[in-house]
Amino acid sequence: MKHPLSSKNYIIQRENERGVRQWHLNQNQALSLMTVTLLVMLAFLILTADFLSNYFYERRLSEFRSNYRNVASNLTLLQDRLKHIDQQINEIEKKDKAVRTYAGMPEIDQDIRKLGIGGRNLESKVFSDNLAPAVNKELSILEMDLERLSRKVNLELTSYESIYEKVQEDISRIAKIPSIRPVDGGYLNSSYGYRQDPLDNVRRFHQGQDITVPVGTPIYAPADGVIKRAYYVGGFGNHIKIDHGSGYSTLYAHLSKFKVKYGQRVKRGDIIGLTGNTGRSTAPHLHYEIHYYGTPQNPLDYFFSEPIK
Repeated sequence: MKHPLSSKNYIIQRENERGVRQWHLNQNQALSLMTVTLLVMLAFLILTADFLSNYFYERRLSEFRSNYRNVASNLTLLQDRLKHIDQQINEIEKKDKAVRTYAGMPEIDQDIRKLGIGGRNLESKVFSDNLAPAVNKELSILEMDLERLSRKVNLELTSYESIYEKVQEDISRIAKIPSIRPVDGGYLNSSYGYRQDPLDNVRRFHQGQDITVPVGTPIYAPADGVIKRAYYVGGFGNHIKIDHGSGYSTLYAHLSKFKVKYGQRVKRGDIIGLTGNTGRSTAPHLHYEIHYYGTPQNPLDYFFSEPIK
């Protein structure tokens, strides 16, 4: 006895203007046709998927190659710029050495220059898993170069800050050093040291420098300071004393007129009085003394320039 399903037949019918066509299929034939159709469709889907996969892969690969070329090009440009910056920093280091010499400061040790100061904190040398190992390597080298340059720049900034502070300190100190002639021209008469006193012919130590000039010649402050004396006294006659600070003071004797008063602040080049012939003097002249912490100095050692006009 046959199974009821084995007697099933399938009819495929096609109609058009020319008529009707029919195909009669039993169950086995129908199953075979369906299997072949499915296999064909599956093969088509597989081929289509493979084609699309290759297409998108090639497209992605092309984009990656293009991006890689751009990254490589940019890396080359960055490396060239870093080399140029490195050369500039080397020039700055040379100038730093020269400026330190001029400022009387010691040079920075070469080992310290190599290490630098501070810098950037590197947490990882891997920038992205999407980048090729070669690109990651180049980026890591660039980051290390940037860190090295950053440390060198920080060192130079610290160095120049120290130089600036030293120069500012020196400017303040230099402003207090008597460094210009107190009068224009004139004849350098009795100098610093032992001499025969012109009045009593006794050999005495002369603590200053006499400059022969006409009465009324302007007297200039040789450095910044404060007026400590401006009055008549004994052998000095009309005299002025200036406290310049940092241990320096100056004294001017035999004046004819004062242009300043006690407690007044003066700047280098200010007119403080006029020369004359007052006090223990044999002719019009300026007696000029420089003291450093109370010890008399040779004024000729401090005539660095002409008076400031």
